Amino acid sequence: MDVKKLLTANKVVGTKETLRMVEKHQCTAVFVAKDADPDVLGPLLRACESNGVEVQTVESMKFLGECCGIKVAAASAGII
Repeated sequence: MDVKKLLTANKVVGTKETLRMVEKHQCTAVFVAKDADPDVLGPLLRACESNGVEVQTVESMKFLGECCGIKVAAASAGII
């Protein structure tokens, strides 16, 4: 799935919100930034694996934030 779809898709932005939606089986795909703190992303990545959610990596938190249409960096985002 193309990260650019985040601009127009129904989405959640941020690791806490994305994790919550993955646990509720609401996310179809998750995007994580390569430069995000692995300790922050760990629970989200484990939940994605447990729930069979596709995870894609993007180049940076700044780029992911831009793809989500926000003015700040984002460690993760999910399509719901």
